Amino acid sequence: MTSSTQELADHYADQHLALRLREALVAEGLNPDKLTLEELAPIDQLHVGGRLASRQLADEAGFQPGDRVLDLGCGTGGSSRLLEAEYGVQVVGVDITPPFIEVARWLSQATGLDARSEFICCNAQQLPLQDQQFNAVWCQHTLMNLPELELGLKEVHRVLKPGGRLLLHEVLQGTNLEPLDFPVPWAEQATQSYLKTPEQLAALLEKTGFQPLFQIEVTEEALAWRKKHTEREARGQTQILTPQLIFGPRFLQMGKNLMNNLATGKVRLFQAGWQKT
Repeated sequence: MTSSTQELADHYADQHLALRLREALVAEGLNPDKLTLEELAPIDQLHVGGRLASRQLADEAGFQPGDRVLDLGCGTGGSSRLLEAEYGVQVVGVDITPPFIEVARWLSQATGLDARSEFICCNAQQLPLQDQQFNAVWCQHTLMNLPELELGLKEVHRVLKPGGRLLLHEVLQGTNLEPLDFPVPWAEQATQSYLKTPEQLAALLEKTGFQPLFQIEVTEEALAWRKKHTEREARGQTQILTPQLIFGPRFLQMGKNLMNNLATGKVRLFQAGWQKT
């Protein structure tokens, strides 16, 4: 593992994550080994927009039941489970953070969705997967964590079937080039953040063998969503199930910084689809 990928793994890693989540679920009066997606909703979608944003992208994707989907940077597996349960696809989730993979496997089993899913701890830039086996690759808030993005996109191209789709919900560099406010959910400091402009990303995608299908900017929707959740977090000090369980006490500051970066045009949020040529 290179120093940059180790730094990424360390940013998200917490060896006590599963235990802390189990204790929080019990405190909420839930059985940690028998759960529903609705019960997990407050902690199950670690990206701006939550389940609504995931469904919006999935609806654009046009999945067919039985499609094989790679969830790149799957985190704790929330989007993987949503896609399996609501769209009937089979998902392989990959993430570089061992505690995330441990939790993803546990929660998929607890929700009865483990038969259609597999979770692998690995580097997205060196996937231990065979060529041409996925109908789609799903990518939410992942690309800004890849120091060698072209390598990652080449791997995505390799594992996609001919005509397969890359589905993106990504934070990109904005038109305001002032330094970002840190920490943010994906990075403690600037050296851990690998944001690209929309134009840079499009050029890399074309270079690695993709053609555009659609692109939708969702910055304003993200701002509205984040504002609502920031206000709720400021009021709801007694809430048990929140993303703070995963990101730790720094999460409130991360959320505030992310909203400020969005509001000032330092970052933008897009959903997009690209097809393997």
